[in-house]
Amino acid sequence: MSSEKAVSEQAVQNGRAELPVRSPCVSICALDDNDICVGCFRTGLEIAGWGGMTNDEKRQVLARVAEREAASGRVL
Repeated sequence: MSSEKAVSEQAVQNGRAELPVRSPCVSICALDDNDICVGCFRTGLEIAGWGGMTNDEKRQVLARVAEREAASGRVL
């Protein structure tokens, strides 16, 4: 089952529609020595798995992204 279809079915079961969480990609795609994207602060695994994640999983990634971005001292 596609992730979009799973989200749609989950939304119907919950009685509300939930839009997909947007990717933090800023089209500056390069991984640093720690496997962190210098553009969006996701790991390579987080980037590769994004399309198959639930909205809750994506929100968890976004929370880690915010922590990494703050720790870097660089804000895009």
